[in-house]
Amino acid sequence: MVRVRFAPSPTGLLHIGNARAAVLPWLFARHHKGEFMLRLDDTDRERSTEAFAAAILDDMAWLGLSYDLSAKQSDRFDRYYEEMQKLITSGRLYPCYETPEELDFKRKRLLAKGEPPIYDRAALTLTDADRAQYEAEGRKPHWRFKLMSGKITWNDHIRGAVEFESNRISDPVLVRADGVYLYTLASVIDDVDFGITHIVRGEDHVTNTATQIQLFEAITGTPCTVEFAHFTLLVDKNGQGLSKRLGSLSLQSMREKGLSPMAVNCLMARLGTSLPVEPALSLDDLAQTFSFSIFSRTAPHFDDHDLDILNHKLLTITPYEHVKDRLPNIINASLWELIRGNLESMDDIANWGKIVSDALHVIVHEEADYLKEARDVLTALDDMPWDATTWGLWTNALKEKTGRKGRALFMPLRQVLTGFDHGPEMKDLLPHIGRDRAIARLTKAIG
Repeated sequence: MVRVRFAPSPTGLLHIGNARAAVLPWLFARHHKGEFMLRLDDTDRERSTEAFAAAILDDMAWLGLSYDLSAKQSDRFDRYYEEMQKLITSGRLYPCYETPEELDFKRKRLLAKGEPPIYDRAALTLTDADRAQYEAEGRKPHWRFKLMSGKITWNDHIRGAVEFESNRISDPVLVRADGVYLYTLASVIDDVDFGITHIVRGEDHVTNTATQIQLFEAITGTPCTVEFAHFTLLVDKNGQGLSKRLGSLSLQSMREKGLSPMAVNCLMARLGTSLPVEPALSLDDLAQTFSFSIFSRTAPHFDDHDLDILNHKLLTITPYEHVKDRLPNIINASLWELIRGNLESMDDIANWGKIVSDALHVIVHEEADYLKEARDVLTALDDMPWDATTWGLWTNALKEKTGRKGRALFMPLRQVLTGFDHGPEMKDLLPHIGRDRAIARLTKAIG
């Protein structure tokens, strides 16, 4: 069975890039009738907070990304310690005593000579006496994973064949000097223990994958069977990397803005693929057509204006049953069908709801004389039905009396009765407004 995971760190709010990293594996899992896991990578005890963890759960629920199992890395420190000791015993994890300043000096010296900043494995030449001396000085070791020489290869579901020479990669630090287990160690142990079959993540993890494949094999004692798919990262409309500091890109801000979660899901599912970005009413609809074969190696451009456009398109096709729990009682199915094509976001509902309530604020209109005639004509037609034919009967009678036509005839009436210069056909809206409310608004506009 396919089992994938989304593993955010609760050190900040989820942003649009995180949404893509969550939506893609979710769709892959559901397409293959597999399982999706949410794992909170909260080993950074200084920056991880319960508030950010709760925000992640809220964002996942908002997007509709249900999960079959979950875990927190902070609950698994004993497990990481156990595997750490095994790696030390096998000689694959070794202690290093360089300070950050010493490592930075080594790195700059290599770069100055035009060489890649690969760790020189000096720690492997230390004697027991050397290590004892460092520890007597108060130094605590950080622990590096010893990579075996040779090629590291895998067939990436998006990038195709990938190959690394292990001697071109530094032995990665797995445990910091303060005892904190770093991402590489904790993540691989979790992926092994929870039976993750496919890892779907951004291309910034490609080099990590090379080292993790060897770590998988060191922990399990067998060849790595996990498969990988690395998608390109989003860039802004100018081709620059998205800044995590832009608050407008957080899912929380999008939710507060009134965007539909399916607008986010639809854009993330299709951005950077050969398929057009189109509105879909459910994640299951998106999952049916999901395939890594349609993903491009070109970085997709993200423009939040595209979200607004997609959100409008989505609302235009959304049935009443999908949104009735989010609507005020005055918006019934018939009115929803009328106004949904005029909504940019669900926040617009409040203004459209005023049309069929007494909350609409009406001021004296510059065409007060014409509106008085309109009110008098409407009042005189008190025996006509109040339905979809009312608007036509009223405006035809008004046209005969005033000689007005087109915009001059219709626009002042629309402005006073709805508060908008645009909207659904007035013949359909007028029955929802009601006779008494329409006359009262005309009276207020006359002054």
